[in-house]
Amino acid sequence: MSASSDTPAATSHEAAVVLPANLHARPVGRLARAAGGFDSTIELDYNGKTINPTGVLGVMGLGATAGSTVTVRATGPDAHDAVAALTGVLANAE
Repeated sequence: MSASSDTPAATSHEAAVVLPANLHARPVGRLARAAGGFDSTIELDYNGKTINPTGVLGVMGLGATAGSTVTVRATGPDAHDAVAALTGVLANAE
């Protein structure tokens, strides 16, 4: 038997964002809440570090500052939506 057609296919999606502001408590909190709303596995990459963005302390520990580039990567059934949502939060950080 083949796999059920009701199961959404796992996909991967990735996007880079140039931060308009330093990642401080307010945008990091928004990012963590947004990341927690998806079924996909989400990662943020910055300066050789990869973290799960659902943890506020992990995101703060990246040390990403205004003008730096952060890569958002997701794998799972809603990967495209997850990356779109998180890049939106990052691109509008203030």
